[in-house]
Amino acid sequence: MLKTSDILDEKDKRLRAHNKDVVFPLSDERKKLINDMLEHLYYSQVEKYAKKYNLRPGMGLAAPQVGINENFFVICHEEEENKFKNYVLINPKMISNSEELIYASEGEGCLSVNRDVCGIVPRYARVTFVGYDVDGNLVKYRAREELSIAFQHEMDHLNGILFFDHIDPNDPFKNKDYMREI
Repeated sequence: MLKTSDILDEKDKRLRAHNKDVVFPLSDERKKLINDMLEHLYYSQVEKYAKKYNLRPGMGLAAPQVGINENFFVICHEEEENKFKNYVLINPKMISNSEELIYASEGEGCLSVNRDVCGIVPRYARVTFVGYDVDGNLVKYRAREELSIAFQHEMDHLNGILFFDHIDPNDPFKNKDYMREI
């Protein structure tokens, strides 16, 4: 399992670096890293494990956050209480999005940002992504609401963008009335 110290802090330049596409087949080392990332996210969302391992809750991790400048991310989404679904997207592309914009009422957080950041991050309410799974099979995911936010947040990491880059420093709640709070 990854330790909290394995996740890069926002000051690390690797989070802003160019990322390259993944070449298949994946190495055993890369597959293990993906599993370790998902395991970390799962444990971080289950209170007894989060306390035991001193983990901040997180839903997604992108490769740059663990020092790998490649285009892949993982999400561990709690669909129902104690029922999780894992998503792995390698070389992802967003192929469609809704016009409707939403934002997270509590604000967005990030395992690489160890401070509170106030403001809203505009996100599409619904998105469709394509990419590849660990075996190189084409996958397609439609996401809405919270999951849509997570997909967009992780995709931003692959483009060297951190969530607070979307927040206007002069008006952190700019255009709030034109978006739906979730």
